[in-house]
Amino acid sequence: MMSKIAIVKYNAGNVRSVENTLHRLGVDPIITDDPEELKAADKVIFPGVGEASTAMNFLKAKGLDEVIKNLKQPVLGICLGLQLMCKHTEEGDADCLGIFDVLVKRFPPEDKVPHVGWNSLSKLKSPLFEGLEKPYVYFVHSYYAETNEWEIAEANYILPFATALHRDNFYAIQAHPEKSGEVGAKILENFLKL
Repeated sequence: MMSKIAIVKYNAGNVRSVENTLHRLGVDPIITDDPEELKAADKVIFPGVGEASTAMNFLKAKGLDEVIKNLKQPVLGICLGLQLMCKHTEEGDADCLGIFDVLVKRFPPEDKVPHVGWNSLSKLKSPLFEGLEKPYVYFVHSYYAETNEWEIAEANYILPFATALHRDNFYAIQAHPEKSGEVGAKILENFLKL
Protein backbone atom coordinates (compact mmCIF):
# COMPACT_ATOMS: atom_id res chain seq x y z
CA MET A 1 0.00 0.00 0.00
CA MET A 2 1.31 3.44 -0.93
CA SER A 3 1.94 5.92 1.85
CA LYS A 4 -0.05 9.12 1.85
CA ILE A 5 2.46 11.99 1.64
CA ALA A 6 1.34 15.56 2.35
CA ILE A 7 3.27 18.74 1.51
CA VAL A 8 2.35 21.73 3.68
CA LYS A 9 0.85 24.46 1.50
CA TYR A 10 1.68 27.94 2.77
CA ASN A 11 3.07 31.20 1.45
CA ALA A 12 6.68 30.03 1.13
CA GLY A 13 7.80 28.60 -2.19
CA ASN A 14 9.53 25.50 -3.59
CA VAL A 15 6.46 23.32 -3.07
CA ARG A 16 6.32 22.41 -6.79
CA SER A 17 9.97 21.36 -7.04
CA VAL A 18 9.50 19.08 -4.00
CA GLU A 19 6.34 17.68 -5.62
CA ASN A 20 8.21 17.05 -8.91
CA THR A 21 11.05 15.21 -7.14
CA LEU A 22 8.53 13.01 -5.30
CA HIS A 23 6.81 12.24 -8.62
CA ARG A 24 10.19 11.04 -9.95
CA LEU A 25 10.37 8.74 -6.91
CA GLY A 26 6.96 7.31 -7.81
CA VAL A 27 5.05 9.19 -5.10
CA ASP A 28 1.94 11.30 -5.74
CA PRO A 29 1.78 13.73 -2.80
CA ILE A 30 -1.08 16.01 -1.84
CA ILE A 31 -0.36 19.72 -1.33
CA THR A 32 -2.62 20.99 1.42
CA ASP A 33 -3.17 23.49 4.21
CA ASP A 34 -6.09 21.44 5.56
CA PRO A 35 -5.32 20.41 9.17
CA GLU A 36 -7.26 17.13 8.87
CA GLU A 37 -5.43 16.11 5.68
CA LEU A 38 -2.08 16.91 7.30
CA LYS A 39 -2.97 14.88 10.41
CA ALA A 40 -4.17 11.94 8.28
CA ALA A 41 -1.02 11.75 6.12
CA ASP A 42 1.57 9.02 6.74
CA LYS A 43 4.38 11.54 6.27
CA VAL A 44 4.47 15.35 6.02
CA ILE A 45 6.99 17.52 4.18
CA PHE A 46 7.30 21.15 5.30
CA PRO A 47 9.32 22.92 2.59
CA GLY A 48 10.08 26.60 2.32
CA VAL A 49 11.75 29.45 0.52
CA GLY A 50 10.96 32.94 1.73
CA GLU A 51 11.12 35.30 4.68
CA ALA A 52 10.73 33.72 8.11
CA SER A 53 8.60 36.26 10.02
CA THR A 54 6.12 36.59 7.12
CA ALA A 55 5.87 32.81 6.85
CA MET A 56 5.32 32.44 10.63
CA ASN A 57 2.57 35.10 10.58
CA PHE A 58 0.85 33.16 7.78
CA LEU A 59 1.14 29.83 9.64
CA LYS A 60 -0.30 31.39 12.80
CA ALA A 61 -3.16 33.06 10.93
CA LYS A 62 -4.15 29.67 9.45
CA GLY A 63 -3.60 27.78 12.72
CA LEU A 64 -0.97 25.66 10.96
CA ASP A 65 1.67 26.47 13.60
CA GLU A 66 -0.19 24.36 16.20
CA VAL A 67 -1.06 21.66 13.64
CA ILE A 68 2.59 21.17 12.59
CA LYS A 69 3.91 21.15 16.17
CA ASN A 70 1.41 18.44 17.13
CA LEU A 71 1.89 16.07 14.20
CA LYS A 72 2.77 12.51 15.29
CA GLN A 73 3.99 11.03 11.99
CA PRO A 74 7.44 11.68 10.45
CA VAL A 75 7.77 15.33 9.39
CA LEU A 76 10.58 16.72 7.22
CA GLY A 77 11.32 20.45 7.19
CA ILE A 78 13.33 21.75 4.22
CA CYS A 79 15.35 25.02 4.16
CA LEU A 80 13.02 27.66 5.63
CA GLY A 81 11.04 24.72 7.04
CA LEU A 82 14.07 23.82 9.20
CA GLN A 83 14.42 27.42 10.39
CA LEU A 84 10.72 27.71 11.24
CA MET A 85 10.96 24.49 13.28
CA CYS A 86 13.55 26.20 15.52
CA LYS A 87 12.81 28.43 18.52
CA HIS A 88 13.61 31.90 17.19
CA THR A 89 15.08 33.50 14.08
CA GLU A 90 16.94 36.76 13.62
CA GLU A 91 15.13 37.11 10.28
CA GLY A 92 12.33 39.51 11.21
CA ASP A 93 13.10 38.80 14.91
CA ALA A 94 10.41 36.09 14.92
CA ASP A 95 9.47 33.40 17.39
CA CYS A 96 9.06 30.15 15.48
CA LEU A 97 7.55 26.71 16.16
CA GLY A 98 10.05 25.77 18.89
CA ILE A 99 10.24 22.08 17.96
CA PHE A 100 14.02 22.46 18.25
CA ASP A 101 15.29 24.73 21.03
CA VAL A 102 17.74 26.34 18.61
CA LEU A 103 18.42 29.90 17.47
CA VAL A 104 18.61 30.81 13.78
CA LYS A 105 21.15 33.55 13.04
CA ARG A 106 22.27 35.54 10.03
CA PHE A 107 25.66 34.60 8.58
CA PRO A 108 28.25 37.23 9.50
CA PRO A 109 28.68 39.78 6.70
CA GLU A 110 32.43 39.43 6.19
CA ASP A 111 31.92 36.86 3.43
CA LYS A 112 29.45 36.43 0.67
CA VAL A 113 25.91 36.06 1.94
CA PRO A 114 23.70 34.29 1.02
CA HIS A 115 25.34 30.88 1.01
CA VAL A 116 24.45 29.70 -2.50
CA GLY A 117 25.70 26.53 -4.15
CA TRP A 118 26.98 23.06 -3.41
CA ASN A 119 28.53 22.11 -0.09
CA SER A 120 29.41 18.86 1.64
CA LEU A 121 27.79 17.46 4.75
CA SER A 122 29.74 15.97 7.64
CA LYS A 123 29.04 14.37 11.03
CA LEU A 124 26.17 12.36 9.54
CA LYS A 125 24.15 10.40 12.08
CA SER A 126 20.69 9.52 10.84
CA PRO A 127 18.82 7.06 8.63
CA LEU A 128 18.13 10.14 6.43
CA PHE A 129 21.68 9.80 5.09
CA GLU A 130 21.80 6.03 4.77
CA GLY A 131 23.84 4.95 1.74
CA LEU A 132 25.50 8.37 1.38
CA GLU A 133 29.14 9.15 2.11
CA LYS A 134 30.19 12.81 2.29
CA PRO A 135 27.16 13.93 0.30
CA TYR A 136 27.20 17.19 -1.66
CA VAL A 137 23.92 19.08 -1.55
CA TYR A 138 22.60 22.42 -2.80
CA PHE A 139 22.06 25.38 -0.45
CA VAL A 140 20.46 28.82 -0.76
CA HIS A 141 20.20 30.66 2.57
CA SER A 142 21.35 33.71 4.54
CA TYR A 143 20.38 32.37 7.97
CA TYR A 144 21.57 29.22 9.70
CA ALA A 145 20.76 27.07 12.73
CA GLU A 146 23.47 27.06 15.38
CA THR A 147 25.18 23.75 16.10
CA ASN A 148 23.16 21.94 18.77
CA GLU A 149 22.28 18.64 20.46
CA TRP A 150 19.68 17.66 17.80
CA GLU A 151 22.13 18.05 14.92
CA ILE A 152 22.38 15.04 12.60
CA ALA A 153 24.57 16.70 9.94
CA GLU A 154 26.84 19.71 9.76
CA ALA A 155 28.19 21.91 7.01
CA ASN A 156 30.66 24.76 7.02
CA TYR A 157 30.20 28.16 5.39
CA ILE A 158 32.04 30.97 7.18
CA LEU A 159 31.41 28.88 10.31
CA PRO A 160 30.11 25.39 11.15
CA PHE A 161 26.32 25.19 11.27
CA ALA A 162 23.67 22.54 11.81
CA THR A 163 22.40 21.52 8.42
CA ALA A 164 20.09 18.72 9.56
CA LEU A 165 18.17 18.15 12.79
CA HIS A 166 16.18 15.32 14.37
CA ARG A 167 13.98 15.17 17.45
CA ASP A 168 11.29 12.54 17.98
CA ASN A 169 9.26 12.38 14.72
CA PHE A 170 10.65 15.68 13.40
CA TYR A 171 13.47 15.87 10.87
CA ALA A 172 14.78 18.93 9.07
CA ILE A 173 17.43 19.78 6.48
CA GLN A 174 18.74 23.22 5.54
CA ALA A 175 19.86 22.19 2.06
CA HIS A 176 17.42 21.58 -0.78
CA PRO A 177 17.21 17.83 -1.47
CA GLU A 178 14.77 18.59 -4.30
CA LYS A 179 17.54 20.56 -6.04
CA SER A 180 20.41 18.21 -5.15
CA GLY A 181 20.16 15.58 -7.89
CA GLU A 182 20.58 11.91 -7.02
CA VAL A 183 21.91 12.64 -3.53
CA GLY A 184 18.86 14.75 -2.68
CA ALA A 185 16.51 12.17 -4.16
CA LYS A 186 18.17 9.54 -1.92
CA ILE A 187 17.64 11.74 1.17
CA LEU A 188 13.93 12.10 0.31
CA GLU A 189 13.68 8.37 -0.42
CA ASN A 190 15.27 7.61 2.97
CA PHE A 191 12.72 9.92 4.64
CA LEU A 192 9.86 8.12 2.90
CA LYS A 193 11.17 4.81 4.32
CA LEU A 194 11.20 6.02 7.95
